[in-house]
Amino acid sequence: MNFTLTEEHHAVQEATRDFARQELLPGVIDRDREMKYPAEQVKLMGELGLLGMMVDPKYGGGGMDTISYVLAMEEISKIDNSCSVIMSVNNSLVCWGIETFASEELKQEYLPKLVTGEWIGAFCLSEPEAGSDATSQRTTAIDMGDHYLLNGTKNWITNGGSSKLHVVIAQSDPSKKHRGINAFIVETSWDGVTIGAKEDKLGIRASDTHTIMYSDVKVPKENRIGDEGFGFKFAMKVLSGGRIGIAAQALGIAAGAFELATAYAQEREAFGKPIAKHQIISFKLADMATQIQAARLLVHKAAQTKDLGLDFTRAAAAAKVFASEVAMRQTVEAVQIHGGYGFVKEYHVERLMRDAKITQIYEGTSEIQRLVIARDILRKANLY
Repeated sequence: MNFTLTEEHHAVQEATRDFARQELLPGVIDRDREMKYPAEQVKLMGELGLLGMMVDPKYGGGGMDTISYVLAMEEISKIDNSCSVIMSVNNSLVCWGIETFASEELKQEYLPKLVTGEWIGAFCLSEPEAGSDATSQRTTAIDMGDHYLLNGTKNWITNGGSSKLHVVIAQSDPSKKHRGINAFIVETSWDGVTIGAKEDKLGIRASDTHTIMYSDVKVPKENRIGDEGFGFKFAMKVLSGGRIGIAAQALGIAAGAFELATAYAQEREAFGKPIAKHQIISFKLADMATQIQAARLLVHKAAQTKDLGLDFTRAAAAAKVFASEVAMRQTVEAVQIHGGYGFVKEYHVERLMRDAKITQIYEGTSEIQRLVIARDILRKANLY
């Protein structure tokens, strides 16, 4: 693995870092408190090219590699994880899924709108009774000849209220179980699409998470992604790519908390000197830095594996499970280093701690990541 970033990588990193500090940091506490969707910030992200970074330039995208994407995700996530999850879903789950697996007609119709932020996309897989067990889809898409008739409910949908396009996973032939599942592009303006109330969440509070209801929605045949019955494989492949984005988000949360804790420890004095010069605090910072660097290497390894066109499923799972657990540990430590100040919103670390928890849950829980890794180990050892 090449550990050296190119000039282009450094340029992406620096530009995104400046953008996050200048455009996202102001008002981030208020947006979190008020659950205010960052519409203006998302618009600026689209103008900067952050919503379609890896999409081919012929569709209006940035044509960048996955390393560039995770570098940008880390910098955004240090500041505002409501913005970074919007960015992650649009890039990893929606744009990448459409560009990689949809027809050329669908790519030309939808990608130019998605990469600019004119349209925001949502990925609709989870259901009230189908979370980690994605094979148990209750949402149905029945073949009616010239169209599919879509009915069902999806929940925990990021970008659910702001999106104009949904990538929906639904069961078309229950007798075939997971081989009867399809994936579709659904426009939210179509008759029968209803957006439920916005969820009041622990973290990433400014991002809009909704339940979505579909009632007799007519989906054109040409809006199916891939061959008949490809939907489950599509979802699994797209989620693997999405996990790299969430791993980068977790990394950014941990790194952001570390930067805040380091700065505070050098300013705050106790017993006649900065607390950073007390061994107990300096050792905390040393452990935080070490674990964050280990997470960063796993994230970059997963990104590079994807860029090389290799199977990145296990690498993505390893990066996500490790980085998300590092994020949880390091944000707790950052709050501890801040003491009482860490418990109030003004110092940011309490928000990062709340944001960290979701990285262990969405796009595959830590338990599911361990299952993915274990299955890959046993499969290669001919034991599974």
